[in-house]
Amino acid sequence: MEPGRAACILLLLLLPALGAAAPGEFDPYRVLGVGRSSSQADIKKAYKRLAREWHPDKNKDPGAEDKFIQISKAYEILSNEEKRANFDRYGDAGESQGFSQQQHRQFHRFHDGFYFDESFFHFPFNSERRDTSDEKYLLHFSHYINEIVPDSFKKPYLIKITSDWCFSCIHIEPVWKEVAQELEVLGAGIGVVHAGYERRLAHHLGAHSTPTLLGLINGKITFFHNAVVRENLRQFVENLLPGNLVEKITDKNYIRFLSDWKKDNKPHVLLFDHMPVVPLLYKLTAFAYRDYLSFGYVYVGLRGTEELSSQYNINVYTPTMMIFKEHIDRPADVVQAREMKKQLIDDFLSQNKFLMVARLTNQRVFQELCPVKKSHRQRKHCVVLFTREGEKFAEAYEAFLTFAVANTKDTLKFVHIYSDRQPEFADALLMDEEKYRGRSAVVVLERRNSAGKIAYKALEEAWQGSKEDNFILLDLLDQLRTDPSLLSSETVVSDLNDELAPMFLIRWFYSTLDYISDCWDSLFHSNWREMMPLLSLLFSALFILFGTVIVQAFSDSSDTRDSPPSGKEETATKTEKNDASFSKESNSRIPKKGFVEVTELTDINYTSNLVRLRPGHMNVVLILSNSTKTPLLQKFALEVYTFTGSSSLHFSFLSLDKHREWLEYLLEFAQDAAPIPNQYDKHFLERDYTGYVLALNGHKKYFCLFKPHRSGDEGGTPGLCEDYNALQLAEAKGKSSCSPGSRSIKNKLHKLSFWMERLLEGSLQRFYIPSWPALD
Repeated sequence: MEPGRAACILLLLLLPALGAAAPGEFDPYRVLGVGRSSSQADIKKAYKRLAREWHPDKNKDPGAEDKFIQISKAYEILSNEEKRANFDRYGDAGESQGFSQQQHRQFHRFHDGFYFDESFFHFPFNSERRDTSDEKYLLHFSHYINEIVPDSFKKPYLIKITSDWCFSCIHIEPVWKEVAQELEVLGAGIGVVHAGYERRLAHHLGAHSTPTLLGLINGKITFFHNAVVRENLRQFVENLLPGNLVEKITDKNYIRFLSDWKKDNKPHVLLFDHMPVVPLLYKLTAFAYRDYLSFGYVYVGLRGTEELSSQYNINVYTPTMMIFKEHIDRPADVVQAREMKKQLIDDFLSQNKFLMVARLTNQRVFQELCPVKKSHRQRKHCVVLFTREGEKFAEAYEAFLTFAVANTKDTLKFVHIYSDRQPEFADALLMDEEKYRGRSAVVVLERRNSAGKIAYKALEEAWQGSKEDNFILLDLLDQLRTDPSLLSSETVVSDLNDELAPMFLIRWFYSTLDYISDCWDSLFHSNWREMMPLLSLLFSALFILFGTVIVQAFSDSSDTRDSPPSGKEETATKTEKNDASFSKESNSRIPKKGFVEVTELTDINYTSNLVRLRPGHMNVVLILSNSTKTPLLQKFALEVYTFTGSSSLHFSFLSLDKHREWLEYLLEFAQDAAPIPNQYDKHFLERDYTGYVLALNGHKKYFCLFKPHRSGDEGGTPGLCEDYNALQLAEAKGKSSCSPGSRSIKNKLHKLSFWMERLLEGSLQRFYIPSWPALD
């Protein structure tokens, strides 16, 4: 016998035993721990308790997921009266009438083979056995883009993304059914996306796992992140709605609220109810009609609403909805019902979307109130009052309003427009005639097409609201019923300006807030795979910035440990990073005082003025003797005065008579300027260093050297004593050309200011020393 046929026969022999045992293995009453006579409230209470205890996200027991599935399945059976009755009667919650009736159908003959009844392998993941209640909510990509997104500007949508073989989808199914039915009745939209068949739509929504719940309003997607319970889902949908849809009304603010019809150009709706919070039904309705109506809510049980309830004779025990138009002392329409249903509210509001004499504030209002003529039987004429704001035009407007109330018909719409706010429209119909300037006028028109073509006729005289004006207008409207050709004039008008549109800055501000909100939500709640490019760019920029700071810090600290570079290397690298700021600061040097503060460099202030000088600061030291002190200090002050505005420069002088050894130690490191002297040189102690200037950088341990100029150059132009070899030879011969006797003391500091310029530019040669010698 073939192994496959033997396995089939063995399995068929076991079918009756397995089938008989299957119903008895699962007892929903035992799973939930309730009795067969338990009420629905007890069953629901037990389900919630067990669901919280065995939820896989909270219970880490390996069998928590299977236990949770059993709890959900048990609750699904016992919460449905029909399934519960089937289980009590037959021991099975399915549609079959007892196990005894289906036992003979456990296997069927098909030619010479067999197949199993699908009810034997009852997996809840099977797509053919998927709950049919979600089928009417299924969304497809084109349907979502073309219908759902535009409709989300009228009502919020709660959307579930699900798939087959999804354990968590089964967990939330009972709550989802209850909430979906409840919200749909209130006016919210419901949608279901099967990720297995609509991957494109699921990816478009940003759902990368199932189940995922999200809200859609005004084309914007918001993800649900709380526990899936009825209260959380209701609150989630309510939070999607703007917070200023419904205003709380009391005796203190109702007059102001109802009087805003002039500014808003909308009827105002008041709902009187005994609920302390605004019902979700009313908020959803306010969102759907927010472009046409303004909504207020009156909690009749609140102290401070007695006057309001008394004035309009409100029954505090029955919800009442009133709509007010131009007259705030009496409602234009009223509806009362013990249970306000959505259909009743929609019918009531759809008939009162506009004022009796609405103002044309934009093209949308004009198109709705004055639709294009579709046929001769569907002619609709608009009677337009051209007026302006102010008390001067109030009487004419009131007369026109009274006429409109008395002559309202389905084929007539009465509107008014401010000529100064819609000048192009007014000029096209009134032709800027002199008799209408500064006065009101009435025009009867009919729109011929959507491109702006209009047939019209204006009253011969300006509208003043007199009885004669009423008779003339009434006669014209009566004649139009039988003779539409009276509208003899035709013109083409452009679209109306949107008078209520917010300013550009306000629109930009709200757009910025929306963008920031989207980024915040994406950063903390969206799928991380979508955020990876942005996060990668952000961290790359931070890494580059941090690395630059670290490299610069290490390069600055290494300068203090580096040995003095050679002359060639120093010439090639004349500037450093820290001295760049030093140079920038000096570009805007302005003397802050009327004098130059020059202090003597002594052993007392030597440490503070040089050794521990702050980074980026330099001390400019003049070398002088007792005999040359006064003239050199005067000339030094004149030369450096323009540089005293820089806070990074300090000025000092050093006595050559006291500290010659310190100076000569420094000059040993300036090999090109002061070669190491021979100890047997008899002129060594006679060398004159007065007029030398040293710019000392205490932090980086280097100095720049200014050497005195000769006074006997050709043309009287002083030069530098740069060639010390020649100088040494001249001194050996007794021809010291740089001696004080042959040089004017003041000319020693000639062109010191140019040297200071080069110092601030960072272009001077630098001489490094290992450490500052002591100043004894």
